[in-house]
Amino acid sequence: MDTRIDTVIVGGGAAGLGMGKRLRDRGIDFVILDDRPRIGDTWRERYRSLKLFTPRSLAELPGLRLDIGYFDFPTGAQYGDYLERYARLFDLPVRLGTRVTSLARSGARFRLDTASGEAFVADHVVVAAGEHRMPVTPDIAAGVDPGIRQLHSVAYAGPDDLAEGPVLVVGAGNSGTDVALEAARAGHTVTLAGRHPGQVPADIDTPVGNLVSRVFIRKLRRTTVDTAKGRAVREQVRGHGVNLVRNKLKDLDAAGIARLPRISGTDAAGRPVAADGTVVDCRTIVWCTGSVPDFSWISIDGLFDESGWPDEYRGLARSVPGLAFLGLAFQYSIASSTLMGMGADADYLVQRLYTAASSQPALTPAVAS
Repeated sequence: MDTRIDTVIVGGGAAGLGMGKRLRDRGIDFVILDDRPRIGDTWRERYRSLKLFTPRSLAELPGLRLDIGYFDFPTGAQYGDYLERYARLFDLPVRLGTRVTSLARSGARFRLDTASGEAFVADHVVVAAGEHRMPVTPDIAAGVDPGIRQLHSVAYAGPDDLAEGPVLVVGAGNSGTDVALEAARAGHTVTLAGRHPGQVPADIDTPVGNLVSRVFIRKLRRTTVDTAKGRAVREQVRGHGVNLVRNKLKDLDAAGIARLPRISGTDAAGRPVAADGTVVDCRTIVWCTGSVPDFSWISIDGLFDESGWPDEYRGLARSVPGLAFLGLAFQYSIASSTLMGMGADADYLVQRLYTAASSQPALTPAVAS
């Protein structure tokens, strides 16, 4: 028998739990479906040395203090444990190990099928399944010598994953520089390839830098799709890395990390070749080339635009009343896919989904793509 419920939240990460707390406060009947075996595993599965660059107070969900120092930043493991405590404290109805295989319309409602065979029928669905579901690896990876170990940053856990010898890290964003610096500290000769995305000048791990970063974050929150500048910035940042926040070029230089432009192909021996013609001899390649959401399980006509992205405004599906997204890149502001921005988006969705006006999504004049 199908389970009938008002709202299904797909994804039990920070976005899904924060949304769940808001629904609990309103007395709305809901369930959170998550495919991991344990709450917080999306953070525990990241590389072990990961340290967030969201200030403590901005990483917190409503109602629970993150138990670290005021100027500290949580590690991935610490944040995963925090999410687990959060769900337990507020008794949020999370169904773990429950993978949603299909989301479709069922009359005026939605039907969600799961891998276990259980199905849910809901009036509202909030997709908070995460921005980083599918790793992106360039086609040139197929031409790399089989003797060179290859892995993506999504699967990278630590230096133990690296073969002995030189390491090539492809992608010079925050994850790429983290991996490159860690490999260098472990004694590897490291080459970092990719466009430098720019860097935040302040040292966020100092009290002054921490406070300066909060000012910068407020600016990010004000850069929204409701402004011409925000729409222009959105097209620039979707699918691209943000500025280096913690790592600096001087740190790479001090670690002896060689820097090259992007990798453009391979030579006859299967060795990576940079755009400037430099051939890189390496034993391991770590592809820090990004990841994208997975929408393949959603089967609703008219939901996606020509680029394959949900046609939404501030997370509300334009042509599918009752369906919302949370945590998308630049969903409303630059900060939308981050811990410091998704809370404001969740507040908006709760307000719009559960009012009389929610029979049709709130629309704005057409936004140029």
